[in-house]
Amino acid sequence: MLSSIQSIMSNFRPEDALDIAIVSYIVYKMIGFIRETRAMQLIRGLVIIIVAFFVSDIFNLYLLNWLLKSLFTMGLFAVVVLFQPELRRALEQVGRKNLMNTNSFRNIDKNKAVETVDALVSAIDDFSATRTGALIAIERETMLNDIIETGVVVDAEISIRLLGNLFYEGSPLHDGGVIIRGARIHAASCVFPLTEKKNIGRNLGTRHRAGVGLSEVCDALIIIVSEETGVVSIAEDGKIRRFVDLKTIEKMLLNMYLPSERGMYDRVAKLVRRKGGKHDAK
Repeated sequence: MLSSIQSIMSNFRPEDALDIAIVSYIVYKMIGFIRETRAMQLIRGLVIIIVAFFVSDIFNLYLLNWLLKSLFTMGLFAVVVLFQPELRRALEQVGRKNLMNTNSFRNIDKNKAVETVDALVSAIDDFSATRTGALIAIERETMLNDIIETGVVVDAEISIRLLGNLFYEGSPLHDGGVIIRGARIHAASCVFPLTEKKNIGRNLGTRHRAGVGLSEVCDALIIIVSEETGVVSIAEDGKIRRFVDLKTIEKMLLNMYLPSERGMYDRVAKLVRRKGGKHDAK
């Protein structure tokens, strides 16, 4: 045993350490991703089948062994079909970690970013106060062209009045969600995919399920205002945060629109408050 360990160590190269580190990181990330999805139940089932396969091989249970081999073959196709949303999300997360900066906010100057954040927070404040249902997705690196195709392209400057008109109950575009790309309202009345999660809350309706559903398949920040209670929620990475205050939303938006100045949030926030936005009242 000792001689085997010494033999392995004598042939160990620096490249082997890098190889082990990369594989360990991949396995770690896969386990973390699996724990957040329905795939955890799948892994448990696979472990049981693998154990049964080896047991059948040891005790020469030929029929059971053949059946389990057939299950392995069919299982590969079943995994792709049953877990297509999870696989898509995993691949999209890998695709976001690119070396090129595709941030849609990089060409927005500081003043424009402050004006945009001020307009968004003030509109959300209005929606919350008047209990106007709203569903707003702010696009990041993952392009939402397939979702945009389900709605109407607007391509207009962000303003409190325009957002209010879009979500006004009598408006023909009030159903569905608004997609913001950079500093512009790109599309309205878009259909977001609904989440299949059962544990997001029984009192949450279609608007919240749509917000969580979209966040499961992209990296957008989704802001949801309840029509019944006026409560503001945020959906991100397949999770929802409820009862989010306006200051938190303001900080998240500033960090998004001014990524190179996150440490300067307090100074920028003062500039926003000087503009006299109505959200200072709360």
